[in-house]
Amino acid sequence: MTQAPATVRAHRRRHDREIIALAVPAFGALVAEPLFVMVDSAVVGHLGTPQLAGLGVAAALLMTAVSVFVFLAYATTAAVARRVGAGDLRAAIRQGMDGIWLALLLGAAVVAVTLPAAPWLVDVFGASETAAPHAITYLRISSLGIPAMLIVLAATGVLRGLQDTRTPLYVAVGGFAANAALNVGLVYGADLGIAGSAWGTVIAQCGMAAAYLFVVIRGARTHGAPLRPHAAGIRASAQAGVPLLVRTLSLRAVLMIATAVAARLGDTDIAAHQIALSLWSLLAFALDAIAIAGQAIIGRYLGAGDSEGARQVCRRMVQWGIVSGFVLGLLVVLARPLFIPLFTGDQAVKDTLLPALLVIAVSQPIAGVVFVLDGVLMGAGDGPYLAWAMLLTLAAFAPVALLIPVFGGGLTALWWAMTLMMTVRLVTLWWRARSGRWIVTGATR
Repeated sequence: MTQAPATVRAHRRRHDREIIALAVPAFGALVAEPLFVMVDSAVVGHLGTPQLAGLGVAAALLMTAVSVFVFLAYATTAAVARRVGAGDLRAAIRQGMDGIWLALLLGAAVVAVTLPAAPWLVDVFGASETAAPHAITYLRISSLGIPAMLIVLAATGVLRGLQDTRTPLYVAVGGFAANAALNVGLVYGADLGIAGSAWGTVIAQCGMAAAYLFVVIRGARTHGAPLRPHAAGIRASAQAGVPLLVRTLSLRAVLMIATAVAARLGDTDIAAHQIALSLWSLLAFALDAIAIAGQAIIGRYLGAGDSEGARQVCRRMVQWGIVSGFVLGLLVVLARPLFIPLFTGDQAVKDTLLPALLVIAVSQPIAGVVFVLDGVLMGAGDGPYLAWAMLLTLAAFAPVALLIPVFGGGLTALWWAMTLMMTVRLVTLWWRARSGRWIVTGATR
């Protein structure tokens, strides 16, 4: 039976309130993390060019290492949200603790590898002789904070699954403020140089992890959930994360191939590409906030056994993705005269960048739907399909991108290839969403 228009509007208003309540704080928390690196860069930049160059290499290595494990947030969100929907908060928090224990184990393993391998890693990234010592110093000290960073990812997933994105926002803002103050105090007040910046970041990340653990442990005690490590639960969290790890690595491969191709096109093109990529990443944060809301809401509906509710919210979120994409694309077009001069005064770079920005603007509605459906399928725990779909996308993108230096087209052609990549993702995700095979109800998938 078809629902009455008044009923449909009521459902839409309820879904809209849920999406806004989760997405807006999530966006604030997402933006706070890259601001850590910006603060470090601003403080260290006044020490000298070799120090800033060393920070650039070390920060790239750290962000790569941490971003690989973003599945700790995504998989935990889906698993916890399902149990919340099923009405079992004790099991939800226990599932979250398993994710946190996994984060701690993975963080310890990464530290054990990074400390002795730091000189080799810095050398692989091509740091100069003057920058390398600073990069090694920063990387070794900052790596001590990796367990805290991964705990923050997992605990963020726990709270998102519990339909709480406000606490991560508050913690992120507090962490950002502490990081800024510590950096200034340790670099200049204590005269520790780039080591002071690294220690400031480690202390801030540990403080954030402690704040998250306080909230999660308090919830565990309230609902009687055990805190001790549970081998089977940790193993299940790891298994759920493997497909999402494959997806993340495939996406990172796409971005690395794009950067490598831009570098082969020449200095002007790689400079313009870095600016375009920074804008593309900022837009991705906005769209990812909606995807995070999708993860939490879809997981809860499926956990409650409400397959029709999951379909309805999926449709509504797709509408949100399309509208958000159009709005963001329009903003890119309107703001380009203000945006471009902030990054470069080189007219050649400006001329190369402009058409690439227009391609990015045109592709935003596609990106909006892609991010939403990605979040919906993550919330449904459909990781294996997401892994295969991203591998297919990589296979379609790589030959097209690698042929651009041969056949020409420059940076604009490269960003059309990026749009092709997003279109392939759209087709694979849309097909899965329409099939309904992602709809598996119950406290576990």
